[in-house]
Amino acid sequence: MFDKRAKKYGKLFTIMTFYKEKTLEEMNKEEWEALCDGCGRCCLVKLEDEDSGEILCSDVHCSLFDAKTCKCSDYEGRKEKVPDCVKLNAQNIKEISWIPPTCAYLRIANGKGLAWWHPLVAGDDKAMKEIGVCVFGKVVSEDDVEHEDYVKHIVDWPNSEPE
Repeated sequence: MFDKRAKKYGKLFTIMTFYKEKTLEEMNKEEWEALCDGCGRCCLVKLEDEDSGEILCSDVHCSLFDAKTCKCSDYEGRKEKVPDCVKLNAQNIKEISWIPPTCAYLRIANGKGLAWWHPLVAGDDKAMKEIGVCVFGKVVSEDDVEHEDYVKHIVDWPNSEPE
């Protein structure tokens, strides 16, 4: 969408398409943060199968995640409050097995570019919500689920891409 409006928006076009010209390593902090689509899938609790080592995803979200806004309620201080929160970077994005295939960072790292529904392409997050990419309306807080009940919340959808 932004590509078609390049002449009209000029500098905004350049700002909004930085992901086409830069590698993850070349992005500054603002560009890196803008690349996140805010889907919330990485904020879901993962479980490891003790026998196989397989990582399973649940529909239970971190207590810091605000399911209404799909944002961390304490993004800057999250590592202090949730020590096992993983901070994604250009070096670890391809090494983390549970990163969803929809993740913009992973897509860029793998040379796929951004998906059509990504807010930087679509112009807002409406499409993400409509096609179910973001966790909005599909999750429960870890504050509301007993640890022994997490297994009842195992789901497949965070590891799939929309059609």
